[in-house]
Amino acid sequence: MASSLICSETQSRVSSVLNRDVKQFGKKFMFDSNEETCWNSDQGDPQWVTLEFPQSVKVSDLKVQFQGGFSSKTCRLEGRPKDGDFGVISQFYPEDNNSLQISHTGGPGCGQSKNSV
Repeated sequence: MASSLICSETQSRVSSVLNRDVKQFGKKFMFDSNEETCWNSDQGDPQWVTLEFPQSVKVSDLKVQFQGGFSSKTCRLEGRPKDGDFGVISQFYPEDNNSLQISHTGGPGCGQSKNSV
């Protein structure tokens, strides 16, 4: 089983936070391993998350978990080398439930080193 690429030096950004209430819904809750918390975005399209890693990474699987009734209909994983342009690695279509979902990134860019996704 592969380990998470997220580490203490990974920098994250999000498109929005519900009602700008970062104390209750902020990005820090995406990776806190607590099923009682989560990042909540404002409504509207598109919503996004950017992760910048301290070193190049190879992404083989993307694991996401939405709250039931609040999932995205279409998701796109993009990556880029440091100071390069973003390119699509894979697209996936999550189910609207709160189970852990795994998308295999076997499309273009799979296994290529990226600094940001």
